[in-house]
Parts: sequence; structure tokens; C-alpha cells
Amino acid sequence: MMLGRPMTAMLLLLLTAGLAAGCSQPAPAVPSGAAATDQVTNPASLSPSASPQAAPSASTWPLILAVPMPRAGLHQTSRRPTANGQVFKAEMTDLWAAVLTGRPDLALPAFFPLVAYEQVKAIADPAADWRNRLVAEFDLDVRAAHDLIGRHARHASLLRVIVPEAEASWITPGVCSNGVGYWHVAGARLVYRAGGQERSIGIASLISWRGRWYVVHFGAVLRTTSGGVVDQPAQGPGTPGPPGGC
Repeated sequence: MMLGRPMTAMLLLLLTAGLAAGCSQPAPAVPSGAAATDQVTNPASLSPSASPQAAPSASTWPLILAVPMPRAGLHQTSRRPTANGQVFKAEMTDLWAAVLTGRPDLALPAFFPLVAYEQVKAIADPAADWRNRLVAEFDLDVRAAHDLIGRHARHASLLRVIVPEAEASWITPGVCSNGVGYWHVAGARLVYRAGGQERSIGIASLISWRGRWYVVHFGAVLRTTSGGVVDQPAQGPGTPGPPGGC
């Protein structure tokens, strides 16, 4: 159907106005990261427009969100991380997806990256240590958490993530065989509902790279078994911490 010139001009005017309105939305505020209390991340607050990138379909199980990958060649900063940002929420969503499915690979975007570990660790072969120790233990711990949830995994839901950021500390170079400093916090909690009950498990250790939290030890830092470990499983939200470690 042909449109007359007045009608065409009117449509172009409306289209231009709509595009201008869409581009004028204010950018989200950048969190200060200087937390004085525990930070609670609520995955339910994520929406496709607020999250980095939602899964293709709302019916897709488990929900997986895109997490920006760190770039090689960049150096550490002293910026204090926050558990309130959308990237951290996406990381925890992917960690939870890994626990539900027993597939640790889904959570690797939330795990401390190799490009960072190669700079942080002052040892002979940090890449081999990252693969053969850290990632191997992480895999075992994710599978152990999956086994803990058991038959409820298909219908379990992550309620919130509690990070005791007031207890975070800056680890200086030279401590724990590290050549670069970073922020560290112990004992975050994944609070979830399964089988009609609120339960939780811990994240043994989060450390920072360039202002972002990453999981570096999921079930335990110091291990007394060759198998997977679940950190402090509890009825209810449990107790974050204790502080300490590196």
C-alpha cells in the first residue's frame, strides 16, 4: 500500500522520537564498592534488561548469564569489589547453574581467571597449578554440592548470595606466595530453596581481579580429602565467614 508524503513524514517523525527516547535512558550508577555491611545479592532481581545478557529463553534450564571475560595483558588494580553489581550477579547465577547440573564448566566465568593467576602467583608454573590444583578442586567441589542437593536440583532455586564484604581485606604481595596484591573475603553463602526448605552452602574464598570478585576456592581452602568438599552446609542462611585466610 502506498503512503502519501504527509503520512510518510508523520511516521518518520514518530520513529525518530521513539529512538531518541530509547537512547536517553540514564546509565546505571557504578557502585562505590566500599561496603560497610554484608552485601546480599538477590538473583531474582535480575531482569533481561538489567543483566549482562539473559539466557535465550525463559524456559531454558538452568538459567545462564553471560559474564564479561577478563582481557589478557591488563594489570591488577586496588579497586575494592562489590557484590551488588550485575556482573557478580551473573557470576553467581552461573555458579548456581553449575551446582544444579553438576557441570563445573558452566561456572568457569565466575572462577578466578588464568590470565590473572599467572600475574598473582609467584611460583614456577602458575598455569599448571591453576589447571591441576585450583580448577581440579573446583570441579570436585561443584559435583559434591550437586550431590548434596540431589533429587531436588531440578526445582531448587537460588534465593540470595550473602558476601560479608565488611570483613574483606587487602592481601599484600609476598603473602601466600603471591606476587601481586588483591582483595579477599572468606565464607560467602549461597542461600537456596530446595524441597520446600531454605538451605545454604558456603563459598570458601573469593578474591579480586581488577575490581571484580571471583571464586578461587569453593568447598575448602585447606583440604583433608582427595574428593569434593561442600563448605558448611546449613539449614537456613547459615553464618558467613569467619574472616581470615588469603
